[in-house]
Amino acid sequence: MQKIRKAVFPVAGFGTRFLPATKAMPKELLPIINKPLIQYAAEEAISAGIDTLIFITGRNKRAIENHFDSNPELEEALYSSDRAEQAEMVKNILPSGVECIFVRQPKQLGLGHAVLCAERAVGNEPFAVLLADDFLTYDSIGATEDLIQAYNKSGHTQLSVIKIDGPDISKYGVISPGTSTNSVYGLIEKPEFKKAPSNIGSIGRYVLSPDIFNILRNQTAGSGGEIQLSDAINIQAKNGKVESLPLKGLRFDCGGIKGYLEAIHFIAKKQGYY
Repeated sequence: MQKIRKAVFPVAGFGTRFLPATKAMPKELLPIINKPLIQYAAEEAISAGIDTLIFITGRNKRAIENHFDSNPELEEALYSSDRAEQAEMVKNILPSGVECIFVRQPKQLGLGHAVLCAERAVGNEPFAVLLADDFLTYDSIGATEDLIQAYNKSGHTQLSVIKIDGPDISKYGVISPGTSTNSVYGLIEKPEFKKAPSNIGSIGRYVLSPDIFNILRNQTAGSGGEIQLSDAINIQAKNGKVESLPLKGLRFDCGGIKGYLEAIHFIAKKQGYY
């Protein structure tokens, strides 16, 4: 089985629900206490054995590149003012051996299109996809590592899923369960509540087999007039090549203000701020 060593981070979105804060600052750099959302996601990927981080960016996203780049002037200023601990924190945002690749998405045409933009950087390899505004907390090995381990057993695309009761299910890609444990027969993007095939929604963690690129390349626009990743995964599912894995931790939807504030409250309490 080919080792999964690359992860894709789609970060080209406008973050309109956080305007005006995100007019000039990427929403992925919004902090949970003192660490931005995108760094939490990157650390999750790295802890799962990922050594190549591929960021799909857009205009006004250079700050993400700067965040993961070295800053010798800041480090020197911190060392010279006897703040060595902070200097080391800045210096070691990325461990040695981890590479960042930045790919521009020229126009926002959907999550599927963002993933397709990563094709040349990924190549013919299985890979992870992490949406940074899905903030996850884990007491064990982490969502991405769980998905990688499941992929290594079957070679099938893996979806991280949660149960969602009530009308909110229509905000998600919803799975149609297969006949065997964890198998997925289909994935429907944002179905009407009464037409949802289950109460199991796909969230922002995936491990995808490389044939997803061929499907996306020939895919027409779906929900919202965009190239939907869920539509491509649905084709894989119809061929019996998709499995789901229930999330073992907590998830906060930091794409919206309510979930973002809940995440801050959770981490602040966990770290003993109150």
